Amino acid sequence: MRGPHSLTPGERELIATYVSARNDCQYCQTIHGAVAAHHLGGDESLVDAVKVDPQCAAISPRLKALLAIAGKAAESGKLVTPEDVARARAEGATDLEIHDTVLIAALFCLCNRYVDGLATDMPESLDYFRERVPITAAQGYQMPPAPPTAPGR
Repeated sequence: MRGPHSLTPGERELIATYVSARNDCQYCQTIHGAVAAHHLGGDESLVDAVKVDPQCAAISPRLKALLAIAGKAAESGKLVTPEDVARARAEGATDLEIHDTVLIAALFCLCNRYVDGLATDMPESLDYFRERVPITAAQGYQMPPAPPTAPGR
């Protein structure tokens, strides 16, 4: 999510936010949405618009096509069609960007289930995340430590 790439950090965070919103993971959509807004000049309304309907949001046609792929990949990779890929390419997306969009979608499906499956007292206030965004945007995410033993053992 942080290395050099033709997808900007804001675009990568929007993909993560959109997938997390589709998966109804409150924690991930809130923290990644806050980080996306940070990278997009603080535009929280744009992030909210993407979560509701990226095809109507004020984002590039390229990103709209990539988010269509991400949404389908989040449900099932088999839903991504050759037409979806052709649309993304026609809008200027590279094969690497298409690949990484699917990768981000798949990763966040895993992360959403991890967070929702183990976390019971995650903060819900956007203010909580706003306070931490500058550090998170600069240093990356810190995963919570694993429990000393697996649940049920």
